[in-house]
Amino acid sequence: MAELAGVFPAQKKDGTPYYRSSITYHGKHISLGSYPSATAAHEAYLAAAALLAAQLPPLSVCTVDDYALYGSALPFDKWVCLLNFRNNGIYCHTPIYLNDRFFFYYLDPSTPLKFDADDLFYYMRRKILRRGGHLFVSDYGMQVSLLSRYGIRSHAVAGRDYRFVNGDNLDYRYGNIEIINRYHGVTKNPSRKHDIFTARIHINGDYLIGRYLSENEAAIAYNKAADVLNQRGFSKNFPRNYIEELSEREYAKLYANIRISKKIRAYQV
Repeated sequence: MAELAGVFPAQKKDGTPYYRSSITYHGKHISLGSYPSATAAHEAYLAAAALLAAQLPPLSVCTVDDYALYGSALPFDKWVCLLNFRNNGIYCHTPIYLNDRFFFYYLDPSTPLKFDADDLFYYMRRKILRRGGHLFVSDYGMQVSLLSRYGIRSHAVAGRDYRFVNGDNLDYRYGNIEIINRYHGVTKNPSRKHDIFTARIHINGDYLIGRYLSENEAAIAYNKAADVLNQRGFSKNFPRNYIEELSEREYAKLYANIRISKKIRAYQV
């Protein structure tokens, strides 16, 4: 069998054959992935070559949206990477497409996340994962919540704990994200004239800890309730709130003076 352009045979550890595909463009060697047959690997190479040469008839200039018609031989992530490299001169290892002041990171063809240009180098080599409705970044072997880059806790709820200012929940530019509730167990009640922060803790259902005049007080009340419950033998590992702006002395004073619900103090395991 004649050698096919861009195709390199390989073997898995168990001896099963497979085929790697790659292409060189502007002096850069680019892997196009692994395939079960030489034909599939060659088709990926041909699709990549046509895309990079802008020779996909009838379109000489295609976009990410044209993948469904012309890119099926390539993984979608690779289609975006190659198109961005061809049009913008920067090769990203993740499915990023650059614009003037921001970039898109494509989770799939219909889910383009929008980020500020300042985040480009962070996401160029870090894959965004989606699990259970939450987004995570694969970072040095760990899965870190994408929300943590904005000071938002991992399992915060959009609309309750933070909101997208322009209503677009795919727009993760910093100016578009407003934090409403920063701390575990704390919610803001803007309709109340007094006691505008409520603290609750989940035991078997949500228990009211109390209502407080400041967010810091409510966050500390949550910590105190968690400590009391653990001291009484409740085994749940409650997350604790860390209040950066308070010194140890200020925190200790508030902690000592803060009042929490009698129901929490009297809870029996």
